[in-house]
Amino acid sequence: MSRATSADFGVRARDWLEANVPRRAAGELPPVASVRDPRPGEIGRARRRQAALSAAGLAGISWPVEFGGAGLGETEERLFLKLSSDYDLELESFKVAMDLVGPTILAHGTDEQRSRYLPRILSGADLWCQLFSEPGAGSDLASLATRAELRDDGWHVTGQKVWTSGGHDADLAILVARTDFSVPKHRGLTYFVAGMHEPGVTVRPLRQMNGGSHFAEVFLDDVVLPADSVLGGVGNGWQVVRTTLGNERSAIGGDPGIEAEQLIGLGNSVARHRGSASLPDPVLVDAIVAVHVRNRALAALTRRTEQRAAAGAQPGPEASIFKLEYADVQRVGNDIAMRILGPDALLSGSDGVGAGAWQANLLTSPYLRIAGGTDEIQRNIIAERILQLPADREDGRSLPFDQLRRG
Repeated sequence: MSRATSADFGVRARDWLEANVPRRAAGELPPVASVRDPRPGEIGRARRRQAALSAAGLAGISWPVEFGGAGLGETEERLFLKLSSDYDLELESFKVAMDLVGPTILAHGTDEQRSRYLPRILSGADLWCQLFSEPGAGSDLASLATRAELRDDGWHVTGQKVWTSGGHDADLAILVARTDFSVPKHRGLTYFVAGMHEPGVTVRPLRQMNGGSHFAEVFLDDVVLPADSVLGGVGNGWQVVRTTLGNERSAIGGDPGIEAEQLIGLGNSVARHRGSASLPDPVLVDAIVAVHVRNRALAALTRRTEQRAAAGAQPGPEASIFKLEYADVQRVGNDIAMRILGPDALLSGSDGVGAGAWQANLLTSPYLRIAGGTDEIQRNIIAERILQLPADREDGRSLPFDQLRRG
């Protein structure tokens, strides 16, 4: 799409947002990558707003028209993400569906699967969650032990998943299970679509240190899935997983994060609260400038990714650079915010500066260094797949799974 046409899209998107969605207060933080509990009635509002966005051509912006999308490009997708960060869309509950599930189905699904699932995501009919991590397989996801066995009536799945975002609200899930225990761990996996309301599915919320229960553990007790619920082919699950994780890392790195303008706004708010003109601390000023520079570097990386996506490429190992840098910028930004607040950081209620939003951000953001693979995993990916350095260690990837020592 030409620059002029992109500008026209931006005007149309801004006009729609202005007419239909409340603006955030100046300097207000967007929810940190959706890791919070929904507000009362938010799920219903999210479904309706998702449907309204779709009707306006502002959902699935880069998805093909034949599957309900707008048929535009990654440039317009990123432009809308930036514009909408100023508004309270309340669409955090659709992030898994839009950022992970949709791109994965587009890349690996059949046309029948794309037609079945994608329009229902865009219309707000289905919420999705991700059933990947297990108590014994988090960063080393390929060591997962959830079992799927094909019988006459379909796939029988038994196992436990953990750290499932929004599992208690989801209608459907992307699920990875082991279908062959006699081959190396990466080769015996299959990727499924699973119903979260099927008999044998039990969801238990997990309490977080920020007070919320965004995550859940999910127990699968002989859950029966239709034979056609496989996505990407039996035994090809790891290739599909890599697509999902690449999109997850790109999505995390592309989320609206802490900007220098927000830190400056916080400083001004604290100064007014204390009855002074400004916060002249030059050390804090230098730190805020460094955040601005790092965010601009991330924006430049984003433009490169847009160019690759426009050429039809899926997110590759470079997504680990996004994710690693984004998480660290958020860590630094939160540290600066706490230094600006000083003793006011102890006031996290309505009587405090920002009504506790920055404190909630601080307590929530450590997840960014774990979700989609820990910092250590991202560094290994960058070292091995971008820098072509030797593998960090032998992790049993060449042994049949049933011969691995697991503890």
